Amino acid sequence: MRSALLYVMTVLIWGSTWLAIEYQLGVVAPEVSLFYRFAIAAVLMWAYCLVKKLPLAFSRQDHLFFMILALCNFGGNYLMLYWAQAHLTSAMTSIAFSTLLIMNIINTRLFFGKAIAPRMFVGAILGLAGIVALFWQDIQTFDLSSEAMIGLGLSIGGTAVASFGNMTSVRNSKHNIGVLQGNAWGMLYAAIFLSAFVLLSGGKFSFDPSAPYIVSLLYLSVFGTVLAFAFYFILIKDIGPEKASYTVVLFPVVAVILSILFEGFELQASSLLGFILVLTGNIIVLTPFKKIKALIFATKVSVDKLL
Repeated sequence: MRSALLYVMTVLIWGSTWLAIEYQLGVVAPEVSLFYRFAIAAVLMWAYCLVKKLPLAFSRQDHLFFMILALCNFGGNYLMLYWAQAHLTSAMTSIAFSTLLIMNIINTRLFFGKAIAPRMFVGAILGLAGIVALFWQDIQTFDLSSEAMIGLGLSIGGTAVASFGNMTSVRNSKHNIGVLQGNAWGMLYAAIFLSAFVLLSGGKFSFDPSAPYIVSLLYLSVFGTVLAFAFYFILIKDIGPEKASYTVVLFPVVAVILSILFEGFELQASSLLGFILVLTGNIIVLTPFKKIKALIFATKVSVDKLL
């Protein structure tokens, strides 16, 4: 029951954050908006941990992995995804990000020695075909300087970085580090790294006082960062990174629906095909062939009875 609730909440929150990010772009530089986001999240996480008197003292080695977590899950990946969304709609970025599922499976094999089932290759091929279909109009011209190609490259790069962050979370769990404490340190380091990036790159800590920016910032900080990451990492701890990654299958559905409603995103034939292929590939990756055969057989029986 707990896992099911965490799963639903993670899907709904992260599925909606892609649209919220749209309201962060424009006036304030992405790295500055991310600094605000993780600074707010870090304050909230630390306040909670201190009130609950959770242990926050860890070894130097643990702090090294907190920094890696910060760079991969809370810093570098989001910076690349914010940049990507300046070139793509929230729907397109979220679908490209769903390749995290396949990357997590490959990295789980590389870092933790877990075997890769044959269906993973089928799912990976469908996922790749889906990305090709999704960006087919731009691939036809193959202009690497085009908006869509830049956005795709940044999305895939950010997704790869996020996968390494997921592996770091698995490592932390295996070393009995609490999810909340690990996130508190990770978000603090992320805020520090992002502020350093802003200063070293010559940026300015500007701010947009408009209601859409402030509301989206608070939503991303509290729900999209503090709560969603806590839910997701608890899921990883409870059911493993592969099953937890199933959330990646569904939050693009939420993101696409919201993008259609608020951004005017249109599912053309190629983009619809790409969406279906990516979704199908992810489902196959997470569903053993025995279950797929049983489902097909049950469907056939039901159809025969109706006929």
